[in-house]
Amino acid sequence: MKVVPTKLTKYNVYDGFTRLVGIGDEVTLPDFEPLSDTVSGAAFLGEFDDPTVGAFGNMKMDIPFNALTSEALNMLDMLKVKTITLAGVAQCLDVEGNIVFLPTRVVIRGRGGTLKGGSFKAGSGTGTSASVTILAITIVVNGETAVELDKVNPTYKLWGVDQLAYIKANC
Repeated sequence: MKVVPTKLTKYNVYDGFTRLVGIGDEVTLPDFEPLSDTVSGAAFLGEFDDPTVGAFGNMKMDIPFNALTSEALNMLDMLKVKTITLAGVAQCLDVEGNIVFLPTRVVIRGRGGTLKGGSFKAGSGTGTSASVTILAITIVVNGETAVELDKVNPTYKLWGVDQLAYIKANC
């Protein structure tokens, strides 16, 4: 059934299987920026960027916290890989205008990075945030894996299609 997504109704953030409490209202997802070289030459009109299939630049995700908490400080651990899950529900309209819901899930594996402690002000949140350097990310929409990228165990799939299959078979 075709639907038109209108908004993310609600989401939660999990560290492993533990729901993180006190998360700020917005988590910005990482950009997928492929590593590329600029191609130019006599055969071309100008130049263009040519991406290296499956190779992406450094990816980070900042997780905001309402206060400086143990959960925020635990994100500083650079020795252990963390699994962070954003589980949400997208609100959509079907062809008749009825509201229907689609589950959306983003799972990242990564290591701790920068901690922004924020500030102390009576009656206010601290503005604390922790960044995670992403080693792997999976995006699932309505139960179907849309993107699977694992930088450590070379995997790059879009909608189940292995984008690196030919490369792996010939290297």
